[in-house]
Amino acid sequence: MSGTGTGRRRSVDLRREEILTATLDQVDRLGLASTRVSDVAQALGVSPGLVFYHFGTKDQLLAEAFAHAVERDLHRLQARARRSNGPVDRLRQAVRRYGPTGSAEGWRLWIDAWAVAQREPAIRAVLKDMDRRWCAALREVIDEGVAAGLFTCPDPPASVVRVSALLDGLSVATLVYRTVSRPQLRHWVAEAVAHEVGIEVEQLL
Repeated sequence: MSGTGTGRRRSVDLRREEILTATLDQVDRLGLASTRVSDVAQALGVSPGLVFYHFGTKDQLLAEAFAHAVERDLHRLQARARRSNGPVDRLRQAVRRYGPTGSAEGWRLWIDAWAVAQREPAIRAVLKDMDRRWCAALREVIDEGVAAGLFTCPDPPASVVRVSALLDGLSVATLVYRTVSRPQLRHWVAEAVAHEVGIEVEQLL
């Protein structure tokens, strides 16, 4: 009887964040497209109906899980930026910490999400918003450096697009094709960013 009561309370008290964390664990194991609500429910020891109660549809669950992972990475990046010593250090943190160049956990989902987003509007909408926020964070750092006279960047919006596209392409080469090593990726991205803002690459390594 006691065990039944405990299980019922767990079902009632289960938080959305617990479900999102469990979903990300399953996505990491099975892939975004192959993860089922039943996989998440089984991992949590609850019914699939409870997961649907919180998120409505599988697509919404996966979209929010992806957003949760990237949000967590962006939050960590912003926290480090607040502790940084000026625009150059902030830019170095962005280049070294975010994406496959660093330890951002959510990035592993981006490539998976690109494929799913072609057919799933919910994933596509989240992917677009997360990309916008990452680009905005990079643009903010570049603008700050230009204003301080530390960067030379005649067209910051274009620079952000070029850096983002380069990072996307090299990420596929690193994580999928495995034709580019992580040290190569880090160095090439640092070189490109340094060129875009008119500083020495050593300042970003």
